[in-house]
Amino acid sequence: MEIGKIPPEILNRIVLNPINHFAVKRNDVFLRPKTGEDCSAVLFGEELCILSADPITGAEQDIGYIAVHINCNDIASSGAEPIGILLTILLPEESSEAVLSDIMEGAYEAAKETGIEILGGHTEVTNAVNKALVSAAVIGRTDKNHFISTGGAKVGQDVIMTKCAGLEGTVILAKEYETILYKKIDKDLLQKAKSMRGFLSVIKESQIAKNMGATAMHDVTEGGILGAVWEVADCSNTGITVELEKIPVKEETKAICHAGNISPYELISSGSMIITAFDGEKIVQALSEQGIESAIIGKITEKEKQIIKNGKVSILNQPKSDALYNVKFE
Repeated sequence: MEIGKIPPEILNRIVLNPINHFAVKRNDVFLRPKTGEDCSAVLFGEELCILSADPITGAEQDIGYIAVHINCNDIASSGAEPIGILLTILLPEESSEAVLSDIMEGAYEAAKETGIEILGGHTEVTNAVNKALVSAAVIGRTDKNHFISTGGAKVGQDVIMTKCAGLEGTVILAKEYETILYKKIDKDLLQKAKSMRGFLSVIKESQIAKNMGATAMHDVTEGGILGAVWEVADCSNTGITVELEKIPVKEETKAICHAGNISPYELISSGSMIITAFDGEKIVQALSEQGIESAIIGKITEKEKQIIKNGKVSILNQPKSDALYNVKFE
C-alpha cells in the first residue's frame, strides 16, 4: 500500500465493515465509524460526547502544536466544543530532552489558542519509531440536536471552502525544506508560508457555519481539498461538482508546490474546512465579517462526483496518497 491514509475500499473491507457487522453495538452510541467521518459520538443524556483521534506522521517539526490543532479541528467540524486532549508521544532512541520539550511547548501553545486542556497521555522512548511521533485523542461536547456530520450534505446545497488549499502542507514544507526553498522561491513568499502556521484552527468558522444552517462540515486533512470534497459526497451518499478555478490558492502555496512538483489541491490542508449549506453566500459574508476568507467552490448533486477545469468536466476520483508524501525538489 502507498504511504498515507488507507484507501477507502480497503478501509471499508478490512476495518469498518467488520466493526459494523461483528463488534458490540451499544444503544448509547450516536454515530458509528464511516469513511470520511472523523468523529464518533456517544449519548450522555441530552448532550453528545464527541471523540476523535489523529497522529502526526507527515511532519517532523512543530508536531506538538499541529497535533493539538488538527485534533481540535475534528471536534469543531462536528459543531462541538473541544474540551480535553490526551497525547501519546513516541521518541526514537537517543532522543534528547530538548526534543520532548519542543513538542510540549508547541502543545501548550496550541492548547492555549484553542482553550482545550491537556488531560494526560503516554510518553516513551522506543526503537519502534525512527522519528518523533505524536498521536492524540480528543474529547468534546455538544447538544445532541446540534451535531453536524461529514455525511450531512443535501442535494442542491452550496459547497463552501474556508481559507485556502494546501494550508497545513504549505507550513510543513516551508519548515521542513526551508534550506532548499530558500534557493528556489522568493524569500518573502517563504516567510509568508511559514506564517500560515497561525491559521490552522477551524474552531471559529465551524461555530459560525453551525449557527447559520450548515448541515455538513469537514476539515481538510490528507488528500487535500479534492480528497475532502470527495469524502463529503461519499459519506453523504450524494454527488458533487467542484470548479477548480474557484478554489483559493495562496501565491506562497503555488510557489512551493511548483518547486516540489505537486498539486496544491491534493495537499494536506488542516485549517481549511468544507461546509455545505443552502445559502452559501450568507455564510461567506458572515465569515468575511469575522476576518475569515471563504469561497463557494461547487454544488452538491444527486449522483456523480465531478470536477470542472477550464470548462471541461471530468470525474472526481477518490483521494490518493497526499501530495506531501510525493514532493520532489529538483
